[in-house]
Amino acid sequence: MIPLKLSVQGLYSYKEEQTIDFEKLTAAGIFGIFGAVGSGKSSILEAILLALYGSTERLSDRGEKNSMVNLQSQQLLINFEFKAGKNNSQIYLARYAVKRNSKRFDEIRPAEHTFYLKEGDVTTPLNQNAEAIIGMKKEHFKQTVIIPQGKFREFIDLTPGPRAEMMKELFGLARFDLSAKTGSLLKVVRGELIRLETQLEGLGDISAELLKEKEKAQQELAKTVNAATESLEKTNLQFQSLQTQKQKHNQLLAYQKQWEGLQSRTKEIETKKKELKAFIQANSYLKPVWNQIRDEQLELEKASVGFADCNRFKETYIEQIAKLEQQEGELRKKVDKRPEREAKIRDLEKVIAIQIIQRKLDAAQKKVSQIKPAIEEGLGQQKALENQLELLEKELEESRNQPNSTLMARLTGDLKDWKSLSLSIKKLEEAIAKLKLENDSIQKEENKILGMIPSQFTSLELWDAWEKENIKSIEADKAKYIKKKALQAHIHSLKEGEPCPLCGAVEHPSPLTSDHTEEKVNGYNQQIEETRQNLEKIQLLSRRLYDQELQKTNQTKLISDKTGELQDLNHQFNTLKNELSTLGIHTLEDINERLSVLTDQIKKEDQLHNSAREYRKKIDILRTRIDGAHQELRKEEQQAIAHASTLQAKEDEISDKAFCEKYMDSSTETIQQMIASVRKDIEDTANLLDGKQKVLKEKRQDAATNLANLENFSKSKEEASIKLEKLKNEFDALKTQYGQTDQAQLEKLFNSKLDEDKLDQEIREYEQDCSVVQSHLATLEAEEGIKTFDQNYFDEVAENHAKKKEELEQVQKEKINIDRDVSDIREKLETKKGLLKILDTMENRASNLKELEQLFKGSGFVKYVSSIYLKELCNTANKRFTQLTKNSLRLEIDDNNTFWVIDYLNDGRKRLLKTLSGGQTFQASLCLALALAEKVKSINQADQSFFFLDEGFGALDRNSLRIVFETLKALRHENRIVGIISHVEELQQEIGVFATIELDPEKGSQVKYSYQ
Repeated sequence: MIPLKLSVQGLYSYKEEQTIDFEKLTAAGIFGIFGAVGSGKSSILEAILLALYGSTERLSDRGEKNSMVNLQSQQLLINFEFKAGKNNSQIYLARYAVKRNSKRFDEIRPAEHTFYLKEGDVTTPLNQNAEAIIGMKKEHFKQTVIIPQGKFREFIDLTPGPRAEMMKELFGLARFDLSAKTGSLLKVVRGELIRLETQLEGLGDISAELLKEKEKAQQELAKTVNAATESLEKTNLQFQSLQTQKQKHNQLLAYQKQWEGLQSRTKEIETKKKELKAFIQANSYLKPVWNQIRDEQLELEKASVGFADCNRFKETYIEQIAKLEQQEGELRKKVDKRPEREAKIRDLEKVIAIQIIQRKLDAAQKKVSQIKPAIEEGLGQQKALENQLELLEKELEESRNQPNSTLMARLTGDLKDWKSLSLSIKKLEEAIAKLKLENDSIQKEENKILGMIPSQFTSLELWDAWEKENIKSIEADKAKYIKKKALQAHIHSLKEGEPCPLCGAVEHPSPLTSDHTEEKVNGYNQQIEETRQNLEKIQLLSRRLYDQELQKTNQTKLISDKTGELQDLNHQFNTLKNELSTLGIHTLEDINERLSVLTDQIKKEDQLHNSAREYRKKIDILRTRIDGAHQELRKEEQQAIAHASTLQAKEDEISDKAFCEKYMDSSTETIQQMIASVRKDIEDTANLLDGKQKVLKEKRQDAATNLANLENFSKSKEEASIKLEKLKNEFDALKTQYGQTDQAQLEKLFNSKLDEDKLDQEIREYEQDCSVVQSHLATLEAEEGIKTFDQNYFDEVAENHAKKKEELEQVQKEKINIDRDVSDIREKLETKKGLLKILDTMENRASNLKELEQLFKGSGFVKYVSSIYLKELCNTANKRFTQLTKNSLRLEIDDNNTFWVIDYLNDGRKRLLKTLSGGQTFQASLCLALALAEKVKSINQADQSFFFLDEGFGALDRNSLRIVFETLKALRHENRIVGIISHVEELQQEIGVFATIELDPEKGSQVKYSYQ
């Protein structure tokens, strides 16, 4: 993860939005973020953690989130741009925002926490969280990338279990946790073993001996089946021969019985032959002529009836036509009078129009007589109102000459200014008094701080310089002593006349003695610790004194500013009083009294205005009403003239005035009813005439048709009589020819429903059956043994045959069963062999899996791999740690993942890492953190990595600090970026690119850069 840009607003001391441009800072390889204690340096790391993981280091996930929002802000907003992913190739934006409840200050609304992927100008929302994007949890992130204040040695302080768990999660060692997978495989194998054993239990009786026994029985049964088959075949030939004789003997008996039946029907068949012959003669030769005679008789009867009807209708048609012609003539005369009747209708319609126009004329004249008096009355009212309005306007003009409104507006504003200035002056005086009291308190606090300085020093700066020189002196003495103590290990090697193993000198005039003790080293450490505490106290007092002086300066400036404001307000107030005195006003009560008088005068003027407005409104309404009446009068007069002209024109249009005179006084409804009645009569007469003409035409056509039919029926009657006589003579000749002289018998044959084809078929079938039966009888009687067939002998042979067949079937069933048993045993025997082979394989697999399960139990393999990673981590860390400790110390980790230190100053003996001093622990923690970050970098396949450290470095001496700093600077050559948060002045002098955080009382934390 490489940071690009961080924007913070509303977090802790960051009141206004501040942006940290990491791109410029990280370009230097190593950069710093410096500032006084409490300026907001560590809040930058808090903001990054909050943007990524949604929680801060101070408040954790369960903290009161309202405490992290700036007390003068309503919301907290963090935008963090960073690179991540494989080789840090993707740019992401993390956004975290919370707002206070507008009604409850201490309540914070739920946070909006979102991530985006930036591709050019396109920003795409993501469903992933920081753990998925960066690849590590918050706890691991704080131990490998960003190390907050006080958390630097957390990795060392972890117990072996959590440390191994961290390595597992950080480096993806979960893939080596094979315990669950092995257990699952073992469970499957055990289940398979149970299944195989269950199957083998079902095959326990199956063996090769059982198969041999069954095969022997199978062979014996095969011989028995062959013998039974041969015996049955011999018996079967005799049985089949006798069975054939029996079938033919039964056929002979059946044919004999059938012949007897045929002989009994001989007389019946002869009678049917005679009936068929007579039926054929009657229907084939006589019936066609008989049918023609009947048809001609019907035609003669039809012609006779038609002739009689037409002769009768002839006279009827003559009478009907004469009557219709008379009615048609009367209707035609009535239709000829239609124009005259329609002219009278038009005159009556004009009478109706004249009546309507006359009514409109009367109404218009009546309206004119009503409007004229109303106009005269309105003009009188208008004159009276105009006179009253003139009097009001004169009175209003006199009132306008007095400057009431202008003075009223001025005094109203002056009254407001008087009150406002009085209140502001009072508030400023109170504020100045309060500020002076606060200034006195600040001065007392400064005196109290200065009183804490020892009497031998006149200022905190002199005291601080003395303590720093003192700690340098003590550390120098301690270093000399430790060096001497290290040389004690080589005292035993010094021999007179032999060269020293360290310096090579031959003479040893004053060798070291072993009278130095560990208590002296502890004494040095105690003096250093006391001096450091004094330095911290000096820094604390300096910050407090600086804060008090800053507050005092701010308070003095505020008093000066507010005093100036007070003078300005007093000047404005005196100017206002002088201006009002020219009007005879000296107090607030004078203004109110003058305003009351002016208010009454203005109210009176407003009343005059309202009255004049009402009079004008009434005059306008009256004038509008009179104008409307004039327009209506002109309109009605014009309509009366138009109606009179139209009335005269309509009277001149009437053609029969004498006829219309009697209808002039009739009602319009009566005239309209008469017009409708006449029109209906004209229309009905025309329709009746048309109908009569159609009926007359149809009757004439029917009469002509009737005459034609009368002639046709007469002719048909004569032709039918001649043809009927001829057919009767022909029928008599045919009866004589075929000997059918009995007319009644003939008609019976004609009407008979005898089925000729069926009867003929019956006769032919009878003759055919007789022929076939005679032929079969002759054939069967000629064969040997058919007539002499013995049923008892056949039954004896059949019984013997059935018995042998049953014996063969029984033996065959036994043979099928034993064949099936042999096949089943062979198949099961093969299955058993296969199952035993699989069982052996599974038992071996189960044994191997049990052994692996014991190895992997309790994440043993993960711990083993984790220990390898930790050893590699120690080897990487030792490259720097041995350099920092001048090859005197080396890190090591045992099989239980516990950190040890090899102390080369004590013959290379091992001791726990926890026994190191504070400075040495810091060095070890730094080296391990750098090694851990390097491993994470290699996992992410990144060319560049980032390491952010929030540590005061107060536990290091100047020399160690220099070595640490050189180590950090050397990381630039490894393409790694290092950020440091500190207040140590020496670091500020060593780092060229840095950001400074300053706390402004009004604006909050402000960010500045060294390159600006």
